[in-house]
Amino acid sequence: MVPPCRPPAPGRASQVNYSSMGRKILRTGCAVVAAVSWLLCESAHAFDFFGLLGSDDPPPVGATTLSYRLTIETKTTEGKNDSDAEQALRDASGTYRLRQEPPPDGEGLARRLQADVNPLLDALWGLGHYNAEIDITIDGVPVSFDEAGLALAAQRADKFRNRSIIPIAIIARLGPTFKLRTVDVDYPRDQAPQGLPIRAFALKPGDPAASANLRAAQLKLVDWFRSHGHPLAKIADVKATVDHAAGAMDFRLRVEPGPKAGIGAVTISGDGAVDPRVVATHVYLKEGEPYSPERLALTKTSIAKIPAIGGIRIREADKLDANGNLPVFIDVTDRPRHAVGLSAKYSTVDGPGISGYYEDRNIFGGGERLRLEASASLLQRIDGTSSSGFNNLHASDFGARFTGTFIKPGLFGTPNDLLIEATAFRERVGNNVLGGYTDDTVRGTLGVVHRFSETASLQGGIQVEQSRSQDVLGRVDATLVGFTATGRYDTTDNPLDPTRGVRLAATVNAYSKLMGSTIDLFEGRVSGSAYYALDEQADYVLAGRLAAGSLAGAPLADIPDSHRFFAGGGGSVRGYGFNTISPMMFGQITGGSSLIEGSAEVRVRITPTIGLVPFVDFGSVSRSSLPGFSDYVGYGAGLGLRYLTPVGPIRLDVATPLNPRPGDSRYAIYVSIGQAF
Repeated sequence: MVPPCRPPAPGRASQVNYSSMGRKILRTGCAVVAAVSWLLCESAHAFDFFGLLGSDDPPPVGATTLSYRLTIETKTTEGKNDSDAEQALRDASGTYRLRQEPPPDGEGLARRLQADVNPLLDALWGLGHYNAEIDITIDGVPVSFDEAGLALAAQRADKFRNRSIIPIAIIARLGPTFKLRTVDVDYPRDQAPQGLPIRAFALKPGDPAASANLRAAQLKLVDWFRSHGHPLAKIADVKATVDHAAGAMDFRLRVEPGPKAGIGAVTISGDGAVDPRVVATHVYLKEGEPYSPERLALTKTSIAKIPAIGGIRIREADKLDANGNLPVFIDVTDRPRHAVGLSAKYSTVDGPGISGYYEDRNIFGGGERLRLEASASLLQRIDGTSSSGFNNLHASDFGARFTGTFIKPGLFGTPNDLLIEATAFRERVGNNVLGGYTDDTVRGTLGVVHRFSETASLQGGIQVEQSRSQDVLGRVDATLVGFTATGRYDTTDNPLDPTRGVRLAATVNAYSKLMGSTIDLFEGRVSGSAYYALDEQADYVLAGRLAAGSLAGAPLADIPDSHRFFAGGGGSVRGYGFNTISPMMFGQITGGSSLIEGSAEVRVRITPTIGLVPFVDFGSVSRSSLPGFSDYVGYGAGLGLRYLTPVGPIRLDVATPLNPRPGDSRYAIYVSIGQAF
């Protein structure tokens, strides 16, 4: 039996070295992170996509190793199992983590079990079980961890060599969950005259005295003072007095917020591959402005937009400068200069597609990026025929897109980026019932992106386009030359999986006959999305999106299909085919002069790697230039599954039209990387 860590005289109040406890918990946390990383790696090699195909079966019995089967049980004071405690013990146990790597002999197994003792107790302390006791047995015989006991345990384990799997059990008697009896926070009252808000310090008497919660509360309290301009805030003293007889803890801490400060001088350093002056154009910190951790986080996000930059570390000085400001140091490292990629997507209504790219992220040493992309897809037929197999496919059944993009960041040392882009594509949209259109387009753009801040930018330039499209309204050959402008505002916390913040975008294109266009055409489109986490861990997130657009100038029949408005598809109204929500003429879609669409989702994290997303979408395209609901409004709803990876969620959505038309599929399945919006 492993006794709990408590004083010699049970029942008397005792003083716990909480800093030592925190260090133990930190060591345990590092072990857990290492275990998770190792398991992810192993799962990837085994193609265990959702982590559901793994096995706890030990390796086969052999002559050179001792395979074992480890069971972990927990017992509350009522004799019930505690699943949370069992999971915490599994996470903390090196013996469990290394179960697929059996030791060569009994001594190695005994030492492995001995090394588990402190991490297991730390894990139970983290849950507030300060009177917990742990029994470890080999083949039902208790193991003691003095030298004599370890020798006996090793001998017992060696008897199983080349015979059978060794049964090992860890049984934890949890005892009561300790509660906080008193909570006292000593801090300068002038910093919070009305008392600390709950978001700064939420602990109160009666809460579980879990050491993990106590440590988290300290970090949150320091973060609160730092967010209010005190960069040197720290916990000066912590006292956690445990009364084992009463099952209670008296918790007291003292905060030293330190002086208010501003941002000091910013120093940028790196390995020299990217000019630091280019990095500096993405830093908007001003010396003397109020210190703010949020501003530092935004700075990191801003620098990360330079494709050549891979690692970003922002360090703060440990003391203020002569002006009362805090110096900031930014260390950057490069990403590999060259990159290639290949991806695939699939939708049951739009068919399969593949894409690839090549990227040079630092052509001339100034973070310049050249990216070449190509994609191909199998197109739906819209002429009443169908493809019965590969032998019946024609060249016109394939769509393609080629794009080349060059970006020069920090043009002349300013927050301006030069953008040159050329693209050519062929697409066919629709189906045999609803009709559709074909479009062949070549387009070039020359522009400059001005970055006002980490969150706001404006792109302006000239665009030239040559296109040929065909639909039920006839054939349109168009040349468009004009100005284009796009404004963006983004405060979200993650580009692929946002949980907080907003995204706003507005685009205006103006093509005029005076500049060489065959028609006068004016386009406008605005879109916005918002994300709100219902809890601190962002396990429950509300997400919403709205978009609207309008065309003016030429008649609809003279406008190329790629500039008309359509709705439907995986990034619009799920359940419908891509661009199939539209006004109709002669029973076929034509596109419209205005658009309004939106989506609402509830993103629920079920486990650390699995999420569910119920959603509803709508979209309407009108003949009028004023967005509205005078024409058909498509509604779609469904359920999504998310596999959450470090690089972003893998999305699987199943959707159905709620008010389908003849020609609409009953359901659609979408697979891609990243959230729908």
